Amino acid sequence: MGRRGHLNSALPLDPKFAEALADTMFALSTPSRVQILYTLLDRPHDVTELVEALGMEQSAISHQLRVLREQALVRVDREGARRVYALADEHVVALLGEAERHVEQRSRGQGLLARVRGSATRTG
Repeated sequence: MGRRGHLNSALPLDPKFAEALADTMFALSTPSRVQILYTLLDRPHDVTELVEALGMEQSAISHQLRVLREQALVRVDREGARRVYALADEHVVALLGEAERHVEQRSRGQGLLARVRGSATRTG
């Protein structure tokens, strides 16, 4: 892909590429879509299985799957009459992993910052 080197570059990001990145981030911007992706980490599911696993309405699951499909984060395969959804590829797993590490690191950092501020207040 070759874009990773761009992260350390001073060159401006192409506006269309920036829009595509933002659209991908948007697809991860709701807890329900993230929950769907995490459910699909285990194995492919059809809509009925996702409804049961997540306790959401079928229409909500279908809407969220449409957004995820449009951003190529999930794919749909036909198994007879069933439509089965799966993560699109290993990049989605990596994207989720990086987001997870970011949240964990941020949480640790905020916890440390709160402890440092708390001890400074008590000693000051």
